[in-house]
Amino acid sequence: QAQLVESGGGLVQPGGSLTLSCSASGYPLDYYTIGWFLQAPGKEREGVSCINSVDGSTFYADSVKGRFTIVIDDAKRTVFLKMNTLKPEDTGVYYCAVDHPLSECEPDVFGSWGRGTPVTVSS
Repeated sequence: QAQLVESGGGLVQPGGSLTLSCSASGYPLDYYTIGWFLQAPGKEREGVSCINSVDGSTFYADSVKGRFTIVIDDAKRTVFLKMNTLKPEDTGVYYCAVDHPLSECEPDVFGSWGRGTPVTVSS
């Protein structure tokens, strides 16, 4: 069973930047899909960004394209979500999740989850 621990959340002003980290273990090093998901207040969890280790393909939600970047350090088993030009609507709890290689970035298909790290974008 994979284990994931998120960190890096906090309070940031609109237009600011934040980098989230997810330390992951317990899954095949070269055979996985790992991603970040957001649960905004009062809303369902949704995919923000995912990356597939088999073909290197990435997914970004339309709302974050051009602002967020997913980066993996396989040696350290850490995945980062670099978030720039943050908006109030980016507020919520960010979760990291991993599973076997997948072709989609939907929370229902991921089996292993971290506990999340909260992000608040507010002035």
